[in-house]
Amino acid sequence: MGHELSIWQLVSQASLFVQAIMLILLLASVVSWYLIAQRVMYFNLADREMRRFESRFWSGVDLNTMYNEGSDTAQSAMGMESVFRAGFKEFTRLAKKRIDNDAMMEGCQRAMRVALSREEEDMEHSLPFLATVGSTSPYIGLLGTVWGIMGSFHGLGQVQQATLATVAPGISEALVATAMGLIAAIPAVVSFNRFSSKVDSYAGKYETFMEEFSSILHRQVHSR
Repeated sequence: MGHELSIWQLVSQASLFVQAIMLILLLASVVSWYLIAQRVMYFNLADREMRRFESRFWSGVDLNTMYNEGSDTAQSAMGMESVFRAGFKEFTRLAKKRIDNDAMMEGCQRAMRVALSREEEDMEHSLPFLATVGSTSPYIGLLGTVWGIMGSFHGLGQVQQATLATVAPGISEALVATAMGLIAAIPAVVSFNRFSSKVDSYAGKYETFMEEFSSILHRQVHSR
């Protein structure tokens, strides 16, 4: 308890500029943890939805039946299902117009690429903020530390005899800013790397599905 109190005292006794730096870092850390929790829930949901959709899609169900089954959840479709719905919707629309087979396939692939692009945007949501916090927080904390140490040495000029006891409190206050910068940065960097890896993994799986689904549609087009 005494240790916590001493940290609080260091923060409360710091200069206004250093306190402002600490507040910025605290807010950055809080927002980062909120976004990290949000991304964890998003990717857990994406994984469940992908497994559910793959199981249903490769079970041999009729594509029309599967498309109609998801009509109630079309707005909330995500991942592979979103790519499937975009491609099959365009396929049925163009099939009614009886256009050229190659033009039909190009239209379907274009629709799926747009859906895939949207999914990648959704997956990458919040990652730029985490990257910014991870890369800038140590420097923001260091700025607070440098400012605090400058203040401490400036204060030494006002006293007759400089001792360690005179300068130590000011330096300790300043170093708290660096510690807070690292506390904010480390989870953000680790999470950014982890989520970026997940984005690449899921995007690769969605692209693979898009190619496989294109092959299925291609066979249907040329068997008419």
